[in-house]
Amino acid sequence: MNKLSTLPLVFMLAFGVANTLAQSPQNVQTPPNARLRGEIAGFDGHVLRVKTREGKVLELGVPDDAKISVLSPLKLSAIKRGSFVGVTAILAGPGSTLQALEVHVFPESMRGTGEGHYDWDLEPGSTMTNANVDAVVTANNGKELTLGYKGGSQKIFVPRGVPVVTFHPADRSRLKAPAPVFVIAQRARDGSLTALRILVGSRGLKPPM
Repeated sequence: MNKLSTLPLVFMLAFGVANTLAQSPQNVQTPPNARLRGEIAGFDGHVLRVKTREGKVLELGVPDDAKISVLSPLKLSAIKRGSFVGVTAILAGPGSTLQALEVHVFPESMRGTGEGHYDWDLEPGSTMTNANVDAVVTANNGKELTLGYKGGSQKIFVPRGVPVVTFHPADRSRLKAPAPVFVIAQRARDGSLTALRILVGSRGLKPPM
């Protein structure tokens, strides 16, 4: 075989290697986590069935290390300087400050969870800010929070009547139909879902985030 006749073979081998590398696991983007809101339709000890707010029933694997918490309500006065909170908010109008849709106060053991300010999907245009409460200004109709996180800060107004909650560790006995839930799940490339964190409402309280 002469040198010229080997060139196509060399090219094909090189292309094959490059194509394999392009499809290797380290170059394939992992699908983002899913956030599910709805109520429990069933749980068999391993698989959780959730009826979402869109009306679909989805099945999720629940591994042994899945974090399960139960929610309980708080008063607005529970938000204090130094608290670590998560606030779902939305702009009330052009040029206005963010207005809270809900606030969840993290237990101290969870300080730093999801820290930052980013888009959220509770409502169109909503955001989530997980941050330290650096300052609190009380008004007649609510509180203005100054929230500080690594790389920035946000001022968010919390009107009276907005849900304020905290959560406590719970076990699988809480996973009963028709309890309301908010689930953060890992989505595999094949579309299957695995629950990472499950927040369960109690006493009629729905997870507001």
